[in-house]
Amino acid sequence: MKLSEFDTRMPRELIATHPLQHRDESRLLVLHRKTGEIEHKVFKEILDYFDAGDTFVFNDTQVFPAKLYGNKEKTGARIEVFLLRELNPEFKLWDVLVDPARKIRIGNKLYFGLDDSMVAEVIDNTTSRGRTLRFLYDGPHDEFKADLYALGNTPLPYYIEREAEPDDAERYQTIFARNEGAVVAPAAGLHFSRELMRRMEIRDIEAEFITLHIGLGSFRDIDVEDLTKHRMDSEQLEVSEELTEKINSRRDAGHKVCCIGTSVLRAFETAVGMNGHIKPFTGWTNKFIFPPYECTTCDALVTNFHMPYSIMLMNTASFGGYEPVMKAYKAAIEEKYRFGAYGDAMLIMD
Repeated sequence: MKLSEFDTRMPRELIATHPLQHRDESRLLVLHRKTGEIEHKVFKEILDYFDAGDTFVFNDTQVFPAKLYGNKEKTGARIEVFLLRELNPEFKLWDVLVDPARKIRIGNKLYFGLDDSMVAEVIDNTTSRGRTLRFLYDGPHDEFKADLYALGNTPLPYYIEREAEPDDAERYQTIFARNEGAVVAPAAGLHFSRELMRRMEIRDIEAEFITLHIGLGSFRDIDVEDLTKHRMDSEQLEVSEELTEKINSRRDAGHKVCCIGTSVLRAFETAVGMNGHIKPFTGWTNKFIFPPYECTTCDALVTNFHMPYSIMLMNTASFGGYEPVMKAYKAAIEEKYRFGAYGDAMLIMD
Protein backbone atom coordinates (compact mmCIF):
# COMPACT_ATOMS: atom_id res chain seq x y z
CA MET A 1 0.00 0.00 0.00
CA LYS A 2 0.96 3.64 -0.37
CA LEU A 3 1.51 6.28 2.29
CA SER A 4 -1.12 8.55 0.75
CA GLU A 5 -3.82 5.95 1.43
CA PHE A 6 -3.59 6.65 5.17
CA ASP A 7 -4.89 10.20 5.18
CA THR A 8 -7.88 10.07 7.54
CA ARG A 9 -8.58 13.82 7.21
CA MET A 10 -8.71 14.10 10.98
CA PRO A 11 -9.47 17.65 12.20
CA ARG A 12 -6.77 18.81 14.60
CA GLU A 13 -9.40 19.95 17.11
CA LEU A 14 -10.13 16.25 17.81
CA ILE A 15 -6.67 15.70 19.30
CA ALA A 16 -7.01 15.19 23.06
CA THR A 17 -4.58 17.48 24.88
CA HIS A 18 -5.46 16.29 28.39
CA PRO A 19 -6.65 12.97 29.84
CA LEU A 20 -10.13 12.42 31.21
CA GLN A 21 -10.56 12.44 34.98
CA HIS A 22 -11.22 8.68 35.04
CA ARG A 23 -9.13 6.36 32.87
CA ASP A 24 -11.89 3.88 32.01
CA GLU A 25 -14.57 6.42 31.06
CA SER A 26 -13.25 7.26 27.61
CA ARG A 27 -15.38 6.28 24.64
CA LEU A 28 -14.95 2.91 22.93
CA LEU A 29 -15.72 2.24 19.30
CA VAL A 30 -16.19 -1.49 18.69
CA LEU A 31 -15.41 -2.66 15.15
CA HIS A 32 -16.49 -6.15 14.09
CA ARG A 33 -14.02 -6.69 11.29
CA LYS A 34 -15.83 -9.49 9.47
CA THR A 35 -19.18 -7.70 9.17
CA GLY A 36 -18.00 -4.10 9.38
CA GLU A 37 -20.55 -3.44 12.15
CA ILE A 38 -19.66 -0.53 14.44
CA GLU A 39 -20.86 0.00 18.01
CA HIS A 40 -20.36 2.99 20.31
CA LYS A 41 -19.66 2.20 23.96
CA VAL A 42 -17.86 3.43 27.08
CA PHE A 43 -14.45 1.86 27.66
CA LYS A 44 -15.35 0.14 30.92
CA GLU A 45 -17.95 -1.88 28.98
CA ILE A 46 -15.14 -3.69 27.15
CA LEU A 47 -15.40 -6.74 29.41
CA ASP A 48 -18.87 -7.47 28.00
CA TYR A 49 -17.13 -8.75 24.85
CA PHE A 50 -14.98 -11.33 26.63
CA ASP A 51 -15.51 -14.50 28.65
CA ALA A 52 -13.82 -16.36 31.49
CA GLY A 53 -10.54 -17.81 30.28
CA ASP A 54 -9.91 -15.08 27.72
CA THR A 55 -6.68 -13.10 28.04
CA PHE A 56 -5.66 -9.46 27.75
CA VAL A 57 -1.96 -8.98 27.00
CA PHE A 58 -0.45 -5.65 28.11
CA ASN A 59 2.86 -3.89 27.52
CA ASP A 60 4.41 -3.22 30.94
CA THR A 61 7.10 -0.83 29.73
CA GLN A 62 7.62 2.25 31.88
CA VAL A 63 8.08 5.73 30.43
CA PHE A 64 10.93 7.71 31.97
CA PRO A 65 11.13 11.56 32.15
CA ALA A 66 13.11 11.87 28.94
CA LYS A 67 12.83 15.58 28.09
CA LEU A 68 15.37 17.95 29.66
CA TYR A 69 16.26 21.59 29.12
CA GLY A 70 19.83 22.76 29.47
CA ASN A 71 22.06 25.66 28.59
CA LYS A 72 25.08 25.61 26.32
CA GLU A 73 28.39 26.70 27.80
CA LYS A 74 29.55 30.26 27.09
CA THR A 75 26.50 31.31 25.02
CA GLY A 76 23.84 30.13 27.48
CA ALA A 77 21.63 29.08 24.56
CA ARG A 78 18.62 27.02 25.69
CA ILE A 79 18.89 23.45 24.38
CA GLU A 80 16.22 20.76 24.51
CA VAL A 81 17.69 17.32 25.17
CA PHE A 82 15.56 14.24 24.59
CA LEU A 83 17.02 11.14 26.27
CA LEU A 84 16.53 8.09 24.04
CA ARG A 85 18.41 5.34 25.87
CA GLU A 86 21.32 4.74 28.18
CA LEU A 87 24.29 3.34 26.28
CA ASN A 88 26.76 2.68 29.08
CA PRO A 89 25.83 2.97 32.79
CA GLU A 90 29.46 2.83 33.95
CA PHE A 91 30.53 5.84 31.88
CA LYS A 92 27.10 7.51 32.02
CA LEU A 93 26.73 7.64 28.24
CA TRP A 94 23.33 8.42 26.71
CA ASP A 95 21.96 8.46 23.18
CA VAL A 96 20.00 11.71 22.86
CA LEU A 97 18.35 14.11 20.43
CA VAL A 98 19.11 17.81 20.73
CA ASP A 99 17.17 20.81 19.48
CA PRO A 100 18.32 23.07 17.91
CA ALA A 101 20.81 20.53 16.58
CA ARG A 102 22.82 23.03 14.53
CA LYS A 103 24.13 24.70 17.69
CA ILE A 104 25.65 21.58 19.24
CA ARG A 105 29.08 20.20 18.32
CA ILE A 106 31.43 17.58 19.71
CA GLY A 107 33.16 18.96 22.80
CA ASN A 108 30.34 21.31 23.79
CA LYS A 109 29.22 21.19 27.41
CA LEU A 110 25.59 21.48 28.51
CA TYR A 111 24.47 22.53 31.98
CA PHE A 112 21.21 21.42 33.61
CA GLY A 113 19.32 22.52 36.72
CA LEU A 114 18.88 25.88 38.40
CA ASP A 115 22.40 25.67 39.84
CA ASP A 116 23.96 23.97 36.78
CA SER A 117 24.61 20.96 38.99
CA MET A 118 24.31 18.43 36.16
CA VAL A 119 26.88 18.73 33.39
CA ALA A 120 27.16 16.75 30.16
CA GLU A 121 29.69 16.76 27.36
CA VAL A 122 28.94 15.98 23.71
CA ILE A 123 31.32 13.22 22.64
CA ASP A 124 29.81 12.01 19.36
CA ASN A 125 27.46 12.99 16.54
CA THR A 126 25.63 9.76 15.79
CA THR A 127 23.02 11.04 13.29
CA SER A 128 22.00 14.32 11.72
CA ARG A 129 20.08 15.22 14.89
CA GLY A 130 21.37 12.68 17.40
CA ARG A 131 24.26 12.99 19.81
CA THR A 132 26.02 10.93 22.45
CA LEU A 133 26.33 12.69 25.80
CA ARG A 134 28.66 11.79 28.65
CA PHE A 135 27.34 13.06 31.94
CA LEU A 136 30.08 14.28 34.28
CA TYR A 137 28.89 12.91 37.60
CA ASP A 138 31.07 11.42 40.34
CA GLY A 139 28.43 9.72 42.50
CA PRO A 140 26.95 6.20 42.36
CA HIS A 141 24.86 5.28 39.32
CA ASP A 142 21.56 5.07 41.21
CA GLU A 143 22.06 8.58 42.60
CA PHE A 144 22.96 9.84 39.13
CA LYS A 145 19.79 8.37 37.61
CA ALA A 146 17.66 9.85 40.40
CA ASP A 147 19.20 13.31 39.94
CA LEU A 148 18.93 13.10 36.15
CA TYR A 149 15.28 12.06 36.21
CA ALA A 150 14.47 14.78 38.75
CA LEU A 151 15.47 17.27 36.04
CA GLY A 152 13.41 15.55 33.35
CA ASN A 153 9.88 16.11 32.10
CA THR A 154 7.25 13.70 30.81
CA PRO A 155 7.85 13.23 27.05
CA LEU A 156 4.37 13.97 25.74
CA PRO A 157 3.76 13.16 22.05
CA TYR A 158 4.64 15.88 19.57
CA TYR A 159 1.00 16.48 18.61
CA ILE A 160 0.11 17.55 22.17
CA GLU A 161 1.30 21.08 21.77
CA ARG A 162 1.88 22.05 25.38
CA GLU A 163 4.49 21.59 28.07
CA ALA A 164 4.13 18.63 30.42
CA GLU A 165 2.22 19.34 33.62
CA PRO A 166 2.64 17.62 37.01
CA ASP A 167 -0.35 15.31 36.44
CA ASP A 168 1.20 13.97 33.22
CA ALA A 169 3.85 12.07 35.18
CA GLU A 170 1.09 9.76 36.42
CA ARG A 171 -1.41 9.88 33.58
CA TYR A 172 1.04 9.34 30.71
CA GLN A 173 1.88 6.03 32.33
CA THR A 174 -0.06 2.79 32.67
CA ILE A 175 -0.95 1.64 36.17
CA PHE A 176 1.02 -1.59 35.58
CA ALA A 177 4.22 -0.01 34.21
CA ARG A 178 7.23 -1.67 35.82
CA ASN A 179 10.10 -2.07 33.32
CA GLU A 180 11.75 1.26 32.59
CA GLY A 181 12.84 2.04 29.06
CA ALA A 182 10.14 3.73 26.93
CA VAL A 183 9.86 7.30 25.73
CA VAL A 184 6.37 6.65 24.30
CA ALA A 185 3.55 5.28 26.45
CA PRO A 186 1.57 2.23 25.28
CA ALA A 187 -1.55 4.36 24.93
CA ALA A 188 -4.17 1.60 24.81
CA GLY A 189 -3.10 0.55 28.29
CA LEU A 190 -3.79 4.03 29.68
CA HIS A 191 -7.55 3.27 29.72
CA PHE A 192 -7.23 0.52 32.32
CA SER A 193 -7.99 1.57 35.88
CA ARG A 194 -7.44 -0.46 39.02
CA GLU A 195 -11.21 -0.95 39.25
CA LEU A 196 -11.36 -2.33 35.71
CA MET A 197 -8.41 -4.66 36.35
CA ARG A 198 -10.19 -5.89 39.47
CA ARG A 199 -13.37 -6.56 37.46
CA MET A 200 -11.27 -8.54 34.97
CA GLU A 201 -10.00 -10.67 37.83
CA ILE A 202 -13.53 -11.28 39.15
CA ARG A 203 -14.66 -12.39 35.67
CA ASP A 204 -11.63 -14.70 35.29
CA ILE A 205 -10.26 -12.72 32.36
CA GLU A 206 -6.51 -13.16 32.56
CA ALA A 207 -3.91 -10.37 32.42
CA GLU A 208 -0.49 -11.15 30.95
CA PHE A 209 2.46 -8.93 30.03
CA ILE A 210 5.19 -8.44 27.46
CA THR A 211 7.81 -5.68 27.50
CA LEU A 212 8.49 -3.57 24.42
CA HIS A 213 10.28 -0.30 25.03
CA ILE A 214 8.58 2.03 22.56
CA GLY A 215 10.88 4.61 21.00
CA LEU A 216 10.41 7.70 18.89
CA GLY A 217 10.52 5.58 15.73
CA SER A 218 6.79 5.01 16.14
CA PHE A 219 6.28 8.77 15.67
CA ARG A 220 8.85 9.29 12.95
CA ASP A 221 7.48 10.63 9.68
CA ILE A 222 7.47 8.17 6.80
CA ASP A 223 9.14 9.97 3.89
CA VAL A 224 8.51 7.39 1.16
CA GLU A 225 5.27 6.73 -0.72
CA ASP A 226 6.12 3.04 -1.13
CA LEU A 227 5.72 1.60 2.37
CA THR A 228 7.95 -1.39 1.58
CA LYS A 229 10.90 1.04 1.52
CA HIS A 230 10.36 2.36 5.06
CA ARG A 231 12.64 1.00 7.80
CA MET A 232 11.50 1.03 11.42
CA ASP A 233 13.86 1.91 14.26
CA SER A 234 14.70 -1.09 16.43
CA GLU A 235 13.07 -1.42 19.85
CA GLN A 236 13.95 -3.71 22.72
CA LEU A 237 11.50 -6.58 23.26
CA GLU A 238 11.01 -9.43 25.69
CA VAL A 239 8.40 -12.16 25.27
CA SER A 240 8.91 -14.76 28.00
CA GLU A 241 8.70 -18.52 27.59
CA GLU A 242 6.12 -18.66 30.38
CA LEU A 243 3.89 -16.22 28.51
CA THR A 244 4.13 -18.10 25.22
CA GLU A 245 3.09 -21.34 26.87
CA LYS A 246 0.04 -19.70 28.46
CA ILE A 247 -1.05 -17.85 25.32
CA ASN A 248 -0.64 -20.82 23.00
CA SER A 249 -2.49 -23.22 25.29
CA ARG A 250 -5.37 -20.81 25.87
CA ARG A 251 -5.86 -20.14 22.15
CA ASP A 252 -5.66 -23.86 21.44
CA ALA A 253 -8.45 -24.33 24.01
CA GLY A 254 -10.65 -21.84 22.14
CA HIS A 255 -10.19 -18.80 24.37
CA LYS A 256 -9.70 -15.31 22.90
CA VAL A 257 -6.43 -13.41 23.25
CA CYS A 258 -6.62 -9.62 22.99
CA CYS A 259 -3.56 -7.45 22.37
CA ILE A 260 -3.80 -4.19 24.31
CA GLY A 261 -2.09 -1.83 21.91
CA THR A 262 -0.22 -2.01 18.63
CA SER A 263 3.06 -2.49 20.51
CA VAL A 264 1.79 -5.83 21.82
CA LEU A 265 0.56 -6.75 18.34
CA ARG A 266 4.01 -6.01 16.89
CA ALA A 267 5.62 -8.00 19.69
CA PHE A 268 3.45 -11.02 18.93
CA GLU A 269 3.99 -10.77 15.19
CA THR A 270 7.75 -10.55 15.81
CA ALA A 271 7.60 -13.71 17.92
CA VAL A 272 5.23 -15.58 15.58
CA GLY A 273 5.85 -19.26 14.97
CA MET A 274 3.84 -22.00 13.30
CA ASN A 275 0.03 -22.06 13.26
CA GLY A 276 -0.25 -18.64 14.92
CA HIS A 277 1.66 -19.78 18.00
CA ILE A 278 4.21 -17.40 19.48
CA LYS A 279 7.74 -18.23 20.56
CA PRO A 280 9.95 -16.74 23.29
CA PHE A 281 11.88 -13.71 22.10
CA THR A 282 14.52 -11.52 23.74
CA GLY A 283 16.26 -8.90 21.65
CA TRP A 284 15.45 -6.08 19.25
CA THR A 285 12.65 -5.79 16.73
CA ASN A 286 12.07 -3.46 13.79
CA LYS A 287 8.89 -5.21 12.66
CA PHE A 288 6.80 -2.92 10.45
CA ILE A 289 3.24 -4.12 9.90
CA PHE A 290 1.08 -2.58 7.20
CA PRO A 291 -1.67 -3.89 4.87
CA PRO A 292 -1.91 -6.33 3.31
CA TYR A 293 -0.66 -8.38 6.26
CA GLU A 294 -2.37 -11.29 7.97
CA CYS A 295 -2.12 -11.12 11.77
CA THR A 296 -2.41 -14.65 13.16
CA THR A 297 -1.26 -14.39 16.77
CA CYS A 298 -4.32 -12.87 18.50
CA ASP A 299 -8.09 -12.58 18.21
CA ALA A 300 -8.75 -8.95 19.19
CA LEU A 301 -6.96 -5.63 19.41
CA VAL A 302 -7.50 -2.54 21.57
CA THR A 303 -5.91 0.62 20.23
CA ASN A 304 -6.35 4.38 20.34
CA PHE A 305 -7.23 6.59 17.38
CA HIS A 306 -3.95 7.58 15.75
CA MET A 307 -2.64 10.43 13.62
CA PRO A 308 -2.96 10.38 9.81
CA TYR A 309 -0.09 8.62 8.00
CA SER A 310 1.13 7.14 11.30
CA ILE A 311 2.79 3.77 11.76
CA MET A 312 0.25 2.87 14.49
CA LEU A 313 -2.63 3.51 12.08
CA MET A 314 -0.99 1.16 9.59
CA ASN A 315 -0.54 -1.47 12.31
CA THR A 316 -4.23 -1.13 13.17
CA ALA A 317 -5.31 -1.48 9.54
CA SER A 318 -3.18 -4.63 9.25
CA PHE A 319 -5.22 -6.29 11.98
CA GLY A 320 -8.66 -4.91 11.24
CA GLY A 321 -8.42 -4.69 7.46
CA TYR A 322 -7.80 -1.46 5.57
CA GLU A 323 -11.36 -0.73 4.47
CA PRO A 324 -13.10 -1.58 7.80
CA VAL A 325 -10.57 0.47 9.79
CA MET A 326 -10.78 3.49 7.51
CA LYS A 327 -14.58 3.27 7.69
CA ALA A 328 -14.32 3.18 11.49
CA TYR A 329 -12.05 6.25 11.47
CA LYS A 330 -14.59 8.10 9.34
CA ALA A 331 -17.31 7.20 11.87
CA ALA A 332 -15.06 8.27 14.76
CA ILE A 333 -14.48 11.67 13.16
CA GLU A 334 -18.19 12.15 12.51
CA GLU A 335 -18.95 11.22 16.14
CA LYS A 336 -16.13 13.47 17.38
CA TYR A 337 -14.08 10.81 19.15
CA ARG A 338 -10.91 12.10 20.78
CA PHE A 339 -7.65 11.20 19.03
CA GLY A 340 -4.13 10.51 20.30
CA ALA A 341 -2.62 9.03 23.45
CA TYR A 342 -5.08 10.86 25.74
CA GLY A 343 -8.00 10.15 23.44
CA ASP A 344 -10.60 7.42 23.01
CA ALA A 345 -10.16 3.77 22.05
CA MET A 346 -11.23 1.18 19.54
CA LEU A 347 -11.78 -2.55 20.03
CA ILE A 348 -11.41 -4.66 16.88
CA MET A 349 -12.63 -8.24 16.88
CA ASP A 350 -14.63 -10.66 14.78
